Amino acid sequence: MKLREACKLSKEELKSLQEELLQKAKESDLNAYIGFERSEIGVPILIKDNIQVKNWPITCASKILQGYIAPYNATVIEKLKVKGFAPMGRANMDEFAMGSTTESSFYGPTKNPHDTTRVPGGSSGGSAAAVAAGLAIAALGSDTGGSIRQPASYCGVVGFKPTYGKVSRYGLSAYASSLDQIGPITQDVKDAALLYDMIAGYDEKDSTSANIAHTSIYKNLDSSQKYTIAVIDNYVEAASEDVKEAMQKAIKALKEAGHTIIHKNLLNTKYDIATYYIIATAEAATNLGRYDGVRYGYRAEGAKNSMELFFKTRSEGFGDEVKRRILLGNFVLSSGYYDAYYIKAQKVRHLIKEEYNKIFAKADLILSPIAPSVAPKLGQLQDPLTMYKSDMYTLAINLVGLPAISLPIMKNKENLPVGLQLIGKAFNEQPIFNAALSLEERVNYKG
Repeated sequence: MKLREACKLSKEELKSLQEELLQKAKESDLNAYIGFERSEIGVPILIKDNIQVKNWPITCASKILQGYIAPYNATVIEKLKVKGFAPMGRANMDEFAMGSTTESSFYGPTKNPHDTTRVPGGSSGGSAAAVAAGLAIAALGSDTGGSIRQPASYCGVVGFKPTYGKVSRYGLSAYASSLDQIGPITQDVKDAALLYDMIAGYDEKDSTSANIAHTSIYKNLDSSQKYTIAVIDNYVEAASEDVKEAMQKAIKALKEAGHTIIHKNLLNTKYDIATYYIIATAEAATNLGRYDGVRYGYRAEGAKNSMELFFKTRSEGFGDEVKRRILLGNFVLSSGYYDAYYIKAQKVRHLIKEEYNKIFAKADLILSPIAPSVAPKLGQLQDPLTMYKSDMYTLAINLVGLPAISLPIMKNKENLPVGLQLIGKAFNEQPIFNAALSLEERVNYKG
């Protein structure tokens, strides 16, 4: 059932739908759900485990937050409830959203519903896998460097990363505060537009929220609109044959729909990767400093003093990937390295933004890969550097704060989804959804 169809159901029908979805989730072996909490009756939306829902456990898939109960609702949850939607169930994720596979979760890895020997992507892997498997009608995820778009691509669903500031971050557990955004994961473009409309808008509780009026995307969807769409040639060159085939199929479909395709180049993706991981880990090291065994969550036993308590709690409570990023973040912020790394990364971030501005001076949208290949096998990305490189196409969008939508284009010979992303101008998201809808209609992807 589509989200827009569920919105038309009676309370009795919605209650029955909730029961059906929860039963399916409990019987599934995908490990997409890590909690079966429910609120009042409404259109059920699966919630990633880093978004606060009052009186629900929230652990960010980490040992260090075991036993912590959310004392308030995130703004997006309040918005959903007001509009007749109901949070239902916790989705698995990479620990503190740090990962690209959902393998770093304290609860174990989520599996891809198209092939359970493969990852669903990350960090919002539980949200994407559940929607793809029919265990959820729609879900909320968070995107810090591609964490909505990449799992949506691997699982063959639609994921939208809004412009930075368009959706409140209040109640989202922070990974990297200048990069994080909450967004929808749905079965198709129309559902993504509908759910996005429900959560978008200014929030005075969030200092990074943009005080810009939100105009309904869903009500103004128009797939007949024509746009100039740029293809980044040097990005396509580094992709697998499956992704190249999807690009050609999408370009052909867009041309047939009347869009104009132009060809451009951007900075080498190695600059995106280096810049992102310096800035993101620096912010993460600061944000995760609050988990000390004193204020909330897990507390190590046997500590003789406060310093030992702090050390033992963080050593035992955090997983390897989180520790790795905290160490890297503290290193780039340390005396003697702050100017050499962090300040330089912020300057390159500005250069990346200028590159996108040049393209958007001549194009309305950009068509780009999301990942260099289809979903990898479980355990295939154990090497951290290999995992970091797999995010090469998504990181820059977060660094610049642009909106982007991931949608499935085709399946390869192994029956695995291949997705692409359409990237738009900041605070101008209607063209993204219009073009995505026209592309969706033309490629006619069958999940």
